[in-house]
Amino acid sequence: MEVIVITGASDGIGAEMARQLARRRGREVALVLAARKVDQLQTVADACTALGAQALVVPTDVGDQAQCRRLIAAAVERFGRVDTLVNNAGRSAQALFEEVQDLGWYEDLMRVNLWGSVWCTHAALPYLKASRGRVVAVCSLAGLVGVPGRSAYGASKFAMSGFFESLRAELKPHGVSVTTAYPGVVDTRIRHRGYNAAGGELGMSGLKEDKAMPVAECAALIVDGMQARRREVVMTAKGKLGRWLKLLAPGLVEKMAMAALKEEAKPQA
Repeated sequence: MEVIVITGASDGIGAEMARQLARRRGREVALVLAARKVDQLQTVADACTALGAQALVVPTDVGDQAQCRRLIAAAVERFGRVDTLVNNAGRSAQALFEEVQDLGWYEDLMRVNLWGSVWCTHAALPYLKASRGRVVAVCSLAGLVGVPGRSAYGASKFAMSGFFESLRAELKPHGVSVTTAYPGVVDTRIRHRGYNAAGGELGMSGLKEDKAMPVAECAALIVDGMQARRREVVMTAKGKLGRWLKLLAPGLVEKMAMAALKEEAKPQA
């Protein structure tokens, strides 16, 4: 039985990954589901157990290192091992840097998006090495290409990308794979709950949502990449193109990034 820990599992990509893994693997998988919203976590867990999987709910704020350690300890106490860690928990933000007065929420965002992944991975590392397991980092296309108004979010995701790229090389001799996923705009509520310039909740998305990827499609791409131990899963043709154009025609990539913003979210000249 494979033991898979998923952070940010109460809704969105994390919840859908859990349901898809339960549907695909049934009794062959035990899912350790972590997030802050216990009621929503339990709903996801119930759906997974109905599909034959085992599920353990562990209320966790990944912005707290002690809670990250407790999450992994709970998984090992219940199931005796950790085979896969999916670092999916994260928060979004949309704000022009010049409009930010208090940078405290920049630190909070980095603590969740980067440090939460680092802390969970560090705690799970001995068990992942023992099982020759997998690490998954759910990053963002904003971790490959800078987007106006996304300096805080992009910084956290660029840092996440760099950390896991280095870790991949370190863990290769131990048989542990590291898969970094780079979703684009996905049909979830993460941007609506993101920080605004004042550090409050944005309440809207600053990106165009008309062509948002269905969350089921995004989750399936990540699960497939995880199981195949792929280095990276870069979603959308524009994301793949933009990565290489950044080296050849950076000005064009900046125009592409601006085109992804809603008119009201674009900085004025």
